[in-house]
Amino acid sequence: MTVWKTSVRNFLAHKGRMALSAVAVLLSVAFVCGTLVFTDTMNTTFDKLFAVSSADVTVSPKDAGDAADMPESGRPESLPASVVDQIRKADGVKDAEGGVMSMSVTVVDRNDKNMGSDTGAPTLASNWTRNDLRSMEITSGHVPRGPTEVMVDADTAEKHHLKIGDELRTIAATGDITAKISGITAFTVTNPGAAVVVFDTATAQEKLLGAPGVFTHVNVTAQPGVEDAQLKKDVAAALGDPGAYKLQTQKEAADANKDSMGSFLDVMKYAMLGFAGIAFLVGIFLIVNTFSMLVAQRTREIGLMRAIGSSREQVNRSVLVEAVLLGLVGSVLGVAAGIGLAVGLMKAMGAVGMELSTQDLTVAWTTPVTGLALGVVVTVLAAYIPARRAGKVSPMAALRDAGTPADAKSGRVRAGVGLLLTGAGAAGLWATTRVEEASEGSLYLALGVVLTLIGFIVIGPLLAGVVVRALSVVVLRLFGPVGRLAERNALRNPRRTGATGAALMIGLALVACLSVVGSSMVASATEELDKSVGTDFIVQSNTGQLVVPQAAEAVEKVPGIEHVTHYKVLGAKLTGPDGSTHDEHVTAADPTYPKDLRRETVAGDLSKAYGEDAMSVGSDYAALHGIEVGDEITVAFKAGGTAKLTVAAITSDETSVDQGAMYVATATAEKYVPADRMPEDMIVFAAAVDGKEKEAYAALKTALAPYPQYKVQNQADFKQDLKDQVGQLLNIVYALLALAIIVAVLGVVNTLALSVVERTREIGLMRAIGLSRRQLRRMIRLESVVIALFGALLGLGLGMGWGTSAQKLLALEGLGVLEIPWPTILTVFVASAFVGLFAALVPAFRAGRMNVLNAIATDG
Repeated sequence: MTVWKTSVRNFLAHKGRMALSAVAVLLSVAFVCGTLVFTDTMNTTFDKLFAVSSADVTVSPKDAGDAADMPESGRPESLPASVVDQIRKADGVKDAEGGVMSMSVTVVDRNDKNMGSDTGAPTLASNWTRNDLRSMEITSGHVPRGPTEVMVDADTAEKHHLKIGDELRTIAATGDITAKISGITAFTVTNPGAAVVVFDTATAQEKLLGAPGVFTHVNVTAQPGVEDAQLKKDVAAALGDPGAYKLQTQKEAADANKDSMGSFLDVMKYAMLGFAGIAFLVGIFLIVNTFSMLVAQRTREIGLMRAIGSSREQVNRSVLVEAVLLGLVGSVLGVAAGIGLAVGLMKAMGAVGMELSTQDLTVAWTTPVTGLALGVVVTVLAAYIPARRAGKVSPMAALRDAGTPADAKSGRVRAGVGLLLTGAGAAGLWATTRVEEASEGSLYLALGVVLTLIGFIVIGPLLAGVVVRALSVVVLRLFGPVGRLAERNALRNPRRTGATGAALMIGLALVACLSVVGSSMVASATEELDKSVGTDFIVQSNTGQLVVPQAAEAVEKVPGIEHVTHYKVLGAKLTGPDGSTHDEHVTAADPTYPKDLRRETVAGDLSKAYGEDAMSVGSDYAALHGIEVGDEITVAFKAGGTAKLTVAAITSDETSVDQGAMYVATATAEKYVPADRMPEDMIVFAAAVDGKEKEAYAALKTALAPYPQYKVQNQADFKQDLKDQVGQLLNIVYALLALAIIVAVLGVVNTLALSVVERTREIGLMRAIGLSRRQLRRMIRLESVVIALFGALLGLGLGMGWGTSAQKLLALEGLGVLEIPWPTILTVFVASAFVGLFAALVPAFRAGRMNVLNAIATDG
């Protein structure tokens, strides 16, 4: 009880000094809880949608892919209408209705503006069925009654200001459908962002599937009292050959849809939790510094407690109880802030088109428990070393000034361990650059990153003494005696300076590493494109949509184009001379493709691979299976028949463009794959007549304006697009790392604030002998700047080392150019100085306002 009372009294007495540590815990816990609530809410939203929209039993073709799969031909797999009649005769069936659904469509308005989602959510085109009433209702107008009418969902109508009577054009593989809006339908559950258009059944069959009397699935409704599992058995029996179909109960269909979304949500959740973990790691340094400084400032108080009978264990427990209180306060506030953060993320997603309702807000009991447990455990662990240090304070310390003397022996041991870890990590990074397989090198890279990071953290005090002195010569000595004082203050406690700098180092090391990797990827890809790409123009979709035939035909008709190359990808099962069978993808292209993409050939003649019943393979595949030019490979096309193709060329896989690709002529693929199952183009390449590039470029853009889902890019556009994509990805990562950097800045503020309290008498004496308020504030600001630059120098140096090693692994995958983004590195370094200035604003202001006499009279 005495320990508890003492801890509570100390906690309340120093609550101001612990505030920033509590904020660090709050932010980290908020990030964790916000991530969990946000992803759980997304799961709940999709679970409700999938559960409500699925029929009691759904029957679809055996080869039908998942809901998120785009069919290669642009037309989904289908069932004959006779299957519906068969199912209606099954026991336990109340109703069976054929449905048509396709996601291989784009919907545009009169001005050729895409009506689809900007968030990557699909555009769904279907017929209207009674099953749709489970999740939707018609709010105005009526269902389509013919090929000139279409119904659209309310969210899309509201977003694009559509109303009944407006004209829409739906672009599908079988042609365009132009129709006027006859009705608007609203989801009765949350629609996460999909755009929906509905046609009458006959139009949907002909225009989406390319044939009358076929469906993509059958919705089966059970009679009252019939379980879904029993209904599935009865329907299978009625079909006679259930192996020819895919049958799913409502739960199975919902689970399959959830699985297709689950992998994406899991990646997002664990990535965000990873960045939250980085923020927690940075927060540990702040908490360690806080308790270390509080223990040092209370040395005399702890000595008196020991003198009047408190044991080491009681003193130790007292500090740990304070840590528990700090962790509880920060975690409770963090859980509440995390829920608010999740709501904020939902609103932000709504602003870009992904609707998430707060009615679906999901706060599982595990979320607050996880937040509280993480916050308290991390805080207690961080406070453990300062607590042990407090327990070692002797009763004689009551006779000394505040401040615990440094343990020289432990400092030497720490330096030795740090050097050993750093050396081992450096060896791991060096080994990464020497491997010949990327999979082998990734282990060395991970080991090197972890060991060098820990090593730099452990060796921080030693580095502080060296680096701060070097920085002082360049930065602080310019400010005369005030700069000297700032230097000595930063060097007064190297352990504290090292820990404060290490917190900033972690975030900036990751920034530097990713900057090097991103810049190297762009530089490597650019060099590879310059070396390999011979075409003038590339037409493709950034969302993974295939090129519909009418768009490909529009490219063919553009004046000033010398040749057009169609690039298709087919699934196939390959059986090599060694008898082994593998699922692979085969690229079917026109014979002009070698002009559009220059590939290095290690054996044979690539042009001959575009001859009849010929193909090429990549060098890695050839080496793995002992394939040589002239060997025969059996290719079983998934969409057609089986061919025996002769290997005419082996291409080098020392590239990042089309690595591992196997080429056949389009004519060869068409020989074995029926026309209605032949895949649409993935990419269309076009080469202009010499001297007509500018005119052809403008004409191509005009010709494809009615198809806004595709981009027309020349080589400069393609390179810029690649650079922009990498830049966007890096910006997202930097934004997630911002929390860790904010916590690190709080650490600098906290260290300076507690340091000012610790040096109150000293500050008073300096003021008494003539140091002005302006000079005092400058001294504290300079101390903050040099600590921030110290952390930045360590972080950027470490990160560039990581990035350089990682690039060596990328070189094994064809990305061989190392590029250090010096403008980014220098900008971050200079920005760190401003971060130091910002962090010192409040501590410097408070120090300048101190009453000189009261400060001198303070009991040290």
